[in-house]
Amino acid sequence: MNAIEFVLAGMLAAATPFLLAALGELVAERTGVLNLGVEGMMALGAAIGFIVVYNGGGHFAGFIAAGISAAMLSLLFAFVAIGLQANQVAAGLAIGILGQGLSALFGKSYESLTIRGIPKIEIPGLSDLPLVGGLFTQDIVVWLSLLATLGVWFVFARTKTGLILRAAGENPKATHSIGYPIILIRVCAVALGGAMAGFAGAYASTVYTPLWADGMIAGRGWIAIALVVFGTWLTGRIFLGACLFGAVSLAGLAAQTTGVELPSQLLASLPYLVTIIVLGIISSNRRLLKLNGVASLGEPYKP
Repeated sequence: MNAIEFVLAGMLAAATPFLLAALGELVAERTGVLNLGVEGMMALGAAIGFIVVYNGGGHFAGFIAAGISAAMLSLLFAFVAIGLQANQVAAGLAIGILGQGLSALFGKSYESLTIRGIPKIEIPGLSDLPLVGGLFTQDIVVWLSLLATLGVWFVFARTKTGLILRAAGENPKATHSIGYPIILIRVCAVALGGAMAGFAGAYASTVYTPLWADGMIAGRGWIAIALVVFGTWLTGRIFLGACLFGAVSLAGLAAQTTGVELPSQLLASLPYLVTIIVLGIISSNRRLLKLNGVASLGEPYKP
């Protein structure tokens, strides 16, 4: 397998944690809530998912437990930021730190332990194609994340539910005046975003790298938040951004296989460097941000 085949084969799997968390954050931000606690929710989901799978619960139970635990943490954030109308940035940072602390606490006795991953599913015919065949050999979670991407796009682009969610973020007062409960809508969106972050964490610890190590999320939650801005709140662009970051995270390893000597510190920092560069480019286009941005993002709402 050459370097290009290696990157293409692993790109979707590497992108999945970013994608799942970013889709959940997209739903929350579309309703006007900025949740900066995604990193902690992913960390908690990773710890809980690993513990359940390690103790014989199976991957399905691990993902469910991870989603529920992260959703409960997100509801705590919702209570503070939406119910008590606290500053969303401060509340999100506090909840994120809490989630990371809880993950370290729960996972302390499981440090460096490993579990068995899940098998990959091949698409007959396509998986045998030269160069790009690896793209069509992925585990079930990757395929489900692609369906989730299509589902989120369809809801926002083609359904009344998506219109209501977007209206809650664009003009909550007008949306409330015609009878829609803004607080309930935002709480549900935040809970869904938390559950998606939990799924992303569980995938990272039980499938992508099936082991537990404190700090293994390593900034993926922050990149997921950045991806929403990188994609200018559009589902398709967020998917492409996740694939880009997935490819970048593997590119350094692929370069080493070709004989290029790169410091390990540089390899670890590549996704973050790309994040900074891309966000700088996107932020310079104020027209694009204004066109697709959420008008009341981060602003508390009191009926």
